[in-house]
Amino acid sequence: MFPIETFRVTVSRLVTLLEQFGIRFHLTGGVTSLAWGEPRMTQDIDLVVDNAALTARLDDFLAALDKTVFLFDKQSISKAVASRGMFQLFDGDECLKLDVYARELIPGELDRSVMAAVFTDLLLPIASRVDAAASKLVWIDKGSHKSRRDVRKILASASDEENSQLRKLAEELHLTKLLETVLAESDEIE
Repeated sequence: MFPIETFRVTVSRLVTLLEQFGIRFHLTGGVTSLAWGEPRMTQDIDLVVDNAALTARLDDFLAALDKTVFLFDKQSISKAVASRGMFQLFDGDECLKLDVYARELIPGELDRSVMAAVFTDLLLPIASRVDAAASKLVWIDKGSHKSRRDVRKILASASDEENSQLRKLAEELHLTKLLETVLAESDEIE
């Protein structure tokens, strides 16, 4: 596992660029499991970025990336942005990968971002507890097994309002049955 400072350095590099071009973003994935659930290993950083803003500034963004330590493929980024998919950046100094999702998996999630001290003295927007759990459900539906425990841990200290909001989102995403199944599972090995 990478030292926490490695994550901080790499994230700070990308955040500087996103803020320079006015591209809204938030951290998601394993970082939200750490923030809302329980500590667990993660080998990369996942971010959601505002597709419209990135599309509008894509040429400038790519030109600025050329002047950084990030390794990337311009064509892959352009295709991912056009198709609202995912692209990767690799920090050549820190040897850490960033998965950048050029779309919201959960409709409106960037509007509900929450500021959190993910790293000491660095407040960053992260997916809300409800959106983090909902996105984990989507990934479970796509076959992710590690997200099952994440959902239960993220919801362990959720408020009644957050639980209600998640149930509503799960219904909209047609994942209500999956949510109930995941919540009924045990974290203990039998």
